Amino acid sequence: MSFYGKEAYALYRKFSTRAVAHTIKTYSDFTFPYPYPVAQSVEAANGMEYPMICFNYGRTDKDGTYSESTKNGMLGVVIHEVGHNFFPMIVNSDERQWTWMDEGLNSFVEYLTEELWDNKFPTKKGWAGAIVDYMKLPKDQLEPVMSNSENIIGFGPNAYTKPATALNILRETVMGRELFDFAFKEYARRWAFKHPTPADLFRTMEDASGEDLDWFWRGWFYGIQPVDISLDTVKYAKADLNSELPKGRLIERKVDAPAQNPYDDISKIRNREDKSIKFYTDLDTDARDFYWRYARGMEKVDTSESFTIDVPMSVTALTPEAKEKFANSYFYELSFSNKGGLVMPIIIEWTYKDGSKEIDRIPAQIWRYDETEVKKFFVKNKEVSSIQLDPLQETADIDVTNNTWGKMPAPTRFKAFSQKTDAGPRRGQSVGRNPMQAAK
Repeated sequence: MSFYGKEAYALYRKFSTRAVAHTIKTYSDFTFPYPYPVAQSVEAANGMEYPMICFNYGRTDKDGTYSESTKNGMLGVVIHEVGHNFFPMIVNSDERQWTWMDEGLNSFVEYLTEELWDNKFPTKKGWAGAIVDYMKLPKDQLEPVMSNSENIIGFGPNAYTKPATALNILRETVMGRELFDFAFKEYARRWAFKHPTPADLFRTMEDASGEDLDWFWRGWFYGIQPVDISLDTVKYAKADLNSELPKGRLIERKVDAPAQNPYDDISKIRNREDKSIKFYTDLDTDARDFYWRYARGMEKVDTSESFTIDVPMSVTALTPEAKEKFANSYFYELSFSNKGGLVMPIIIEWTYKDGSKEIDRIPAQIWRYDETEVKKFFVKNKEVSSIQLDPLQETADIDVTNNTWGKMPAPTRFKAFSQKTDAGPRRGQSVGRNPMQAAK
């Protein structure tokens, strides 16, 4: 249910209770069934939450119209504050110690709920681009998400936006929706009406999914490094099907001396000294051969003698089927460097000369042996005209200028300014003339 003054009538009457109901349903789908008998939204100066009741801004102009930013701001704050019933009212983390477990997790599910409210809803946090400017800041203006709440400088991006974005990247780009949703629901179910710590979230997500996510928690929650994966070089090759088979090679060798270790080890010495030990070749002399005698100097061989051997190449001619396959194949070796420091999957969009496109997704485990530089080899059946990393900007890469190779399409234009909403003393009313007034 909703409570509001006449100044909020045109907004609250149409949207507030619907938003409350949508929030309860969506959060329940991602966590557990809402256990309380009521959920209430009260129009107020700004947003604040309590169990079963919350206060949210959003007033119309005097003529009953309102701007789009006022409407979206009101919907966002209703969803956010109602969502707090789940985090931290039920999954009861310690906000004073770990604000992100309250605000960050709630902002993440708020993002999911806003996306399911309207596919064109302009979400403010959760999508990767929302955190790029923050992660670009100098290191002395950043602190890990895993910081005590009183030590955070950028409280909004650190406690709300970054953890929400991290979890969305984990869902969409790293684990996949089905596995993530199962694990996240298991976390909420296990810790409902209890007091989880960050370790409980990390442990449950790994336990329920069967995924080793240590690298992800370390980078996104314990570190301050940004994502910046650079496409450094592209090597391109075609098979030469007309080349002659390579010939063998001549090697000059000498007769092998007896094989022996560089020194008599302690085990051999003690085995010889222990008279209770009987060696097999002593008990069964039929097990002795030329090399048993050679190792003991009982066979005389000139090891200074040299001879030449002809080593053939271990290759054969291609079959007609293989030739046809290689004739239509293009080979690419891509070199990447992790300039930002934060390990992430590598997402590659190939644009072919015929205009078609293809995306390859390489899991973050590609960095497991070297977190700074990696190479990857690809075989394609069409010639590539350009390559772009992270085309949908999923990973919050802070520098897209090093993400391309080849000819890229002309950049699209974008608006240089956006509308600013004043949600202060006027309780969410818009500023200036809004589109609803203009339409009248």
